[in-house]
Amino acid sequence: MAQLIEFVGNHWALATLWVGLVIALVLHRSKASGEALSCQQAVMMINRSSAVVLDIREKKDFDSGHITDSIHIPMNKLSARLSELNKYKANPVIVACRLGQTSADAVKMLRSAGFSQVLRLSGGITEWRSESLPLVQK
Repeated sequence: MAQLIEFVGNHWALATLWVGLVIALVLHRSKASGEALSCQQAVMMINRSSAVVLDIREKKDFDSGHITDSIHIPMNKLSARLSELNKYKANPVIVACRLGQTSADAVKMLRSAGFSQVLRLSGGITEWRSESLPLVQK
């Protein structure tokens, strides 16, 4: 710890630049990944705003438990199957993945395809399950 403090004292410009870059990276990533919704906010949006849930997990994960009435399109097939979602452009779309990280790429893809209200489920289906919210199993 003493060496770190000595380094920062001797190279304050370098340390300041490093901190600035980390902050810029965090801000860029949070802005590019889209707005995140908590599970409770997602439930309210589904019930009040007719939001559509897009599940981008693989089929076996989807079959093990998914949100009621969610649309299943695996992430690796999303670009080829975007036309299936065109009828939902007027509705808010909530993108759900396993942990809430992969959904950022899907949000970016949907926004570039013209979807204006695209949000991601924070924590993904794992968080949904941990809050004991209902899942449909096949």
